[in-house]
Amino acid sequence: MADTTAPVVTATQSSAVFDVRENRHEDVLDRAERALDVRLDRSSVVYGEHGATEGFRTSNGTWARVERRQRWRINSAVWIGLEAAATIREVKKPEWFQSATWSDPARDVVWRVDEVELINAPVVGDLATATTLPDPWWTDLRESLAALGAHPTERVGMSQAHLTKRITEVFDGVDTVVDEWTTAHTDLHWGNLSVEGHIIDWEDWGAAPRGHDAATLWQSALPDPQLAARVQHEFAADLETRSGKLAQLLQCANAIRVAARRGAPTPLSEPARAAADVLLAELRGA
Repeated sequence: MADTTAPVVTATQSSAVFDVRENRHEDVLDRAERALDVRLDRSSVVYGEHGATEGFRTSNGTWARVERRQRWRINSAVWIGLEAAATIREVKKPEWFQSATWSDPARDVVWRVDEVELINAPVVGDLATATTLPDPWWTDLRESLAALGAHPTERVGMSQAHLTKRITEVFDGVDTVVDEWTTAHTDLHWGNLSVEGHIIDWEDWGAAPRGHDAATLWQSALPDPQLAARVQHEFAADLETRSGKLAQLLQCANAIRVAARRGAPTPLSEPARAAADVLLAELRGA
């Protein structure tokens, strides 16, 4: 198929980050179709939160994920996250099939397209839906995270330096040295979990403090005390360890930092402050 739509690049686009939600890029989608040998269902498009990604149903009955990155900000580990996750076994996630990557100097970005298994089950998405999840869903998630945690990797999902920096920006007088590390997804929130237990979006996975994924999910549940308590109960084996408490304190620090930048409390920041008081007392007294 010949290109019929030339890249449209305005003067402002050349210096601004290219947003797939707002800027024309039909030529990119045409090239993605040729690279994967599929047709993209344009009407099925789902955009990522920051305008860097979009996904489509394909004529193969699969899902195509298109991503752009600025050429000077490509992180090789993140860039091949979906592909590298294909080595992980016994975790409920979409299967990866193929990918293609190319440079786009006109837009000053690099494009990547991945074809993965289409998951028809909707994502959990919100706290109201999360509160209705049945017991087997939680069992499946525990088993997936246990298998993931045992998977060997050289990838880094959360470094000691980053954890220490973020915690000490908010809290003083706590030893932040992590004593247990496992492999983690590192972005485990309700939008990355399906109602059938699939874990999606594997860009950032790698080694992280034990309990990091459970702590991330717990933070996203904080506005609902009962749901947050459910997460604590289901993943107590990890969250009650020293590394698990540090992982929770990191999430508290992140929530408090966001509120400070906005100049007003958020649904996460106030329960995070209360939880941090307890965590700090436990960590300082250990």
